[in-house]
Amino acid sequence: MFVHYRTQGFILKKVDRGENNQLFTIYTKDFGKLEILGKAIRKIKSKLRGGTDIFYLSDIEFIQGKTHKTLTDAILIEKFENIRKDYNPPTASSQPSAGPLGKLKIAYKIAEIFDELVREQEKDETLWNLLNETFQKLNNCSLPTVHRSLIYYYFLWNLFSILGYQPELYKCSLCQKKLVAGNLYFSPKEGGVICTPCFKKNKQGKKITPETIKIIRIFLKQDWRTLKKINVNSDDLKSLKITSDYFLLFLRESIVGSI
Repeated sequence: MFVHYRTQGFILKKVDRGENNQLFTIYTKDFGKLEILGKAIRKIKSKLRGGTDIFYLSDIEFIQGKTHKTLTDAILIEKFENIRKDYNPPTASSQPSAGPLGKLKIAYKIAEIFDELVREQEKDETLWNLLNETFQKLNNCSLPTVHRSLIYYYFLWNLFSILGYQPELYKCSLCQKKLVAGNLYFSPKEGGVICTPCFKKNKQGKKITPETIKIIRIFLKQDWRTLKKINVNSDDLKSLKITSDYFLLFLRESIVGSI
């Protein structure tokens, strides 16, 4: 006799399997990240279809078989309608493209990175709360485009921190001296920002602006109220993207390579 497990979960990914099945990647509140098979779910009359679309938050039930978990129930809790409206219809050869505000594109990036960096079947309330908070903010955000991009970076840097990679942003990661205005560099290998003298010695890192450091500090304080008030220009956003992508690449090689 199978044991039925019930929990809440975010649908992060779905892949067709066979003629009518789909394999879902779901981050659950009580069991962490799971892969669950939805049998015959692509049939029009399937009772599971209403609660299993991409980026849904649903109350789900599943059973554990010998080789895989099987979905037995899915009740929609939140579909994040504003995220779903913000896209151009996908073509047959590509994923959905972003609309003018890019909410759906941001959601896809969040789901992809979360799936890539977070290990399976490890319950983590902090990760659950971050995912929930991020999707709620993205769905309800009515701020200018630049601040919608900041939601993604807010998620990214807090994800790094929860996974144990919070960078040093207040003193040089090598010499431990307090950071002062001037040329500063970010080195994932050294665990954060390094000063000019240390950079000249080890030659590892990319230049980072003081404004970018301040923004990342706000992210890690989870100070959304301040974040909404700051004036972020195109140069700040470019620097933030370079630093974030640089750190993400390093973590992909470190975390994913070790799995």
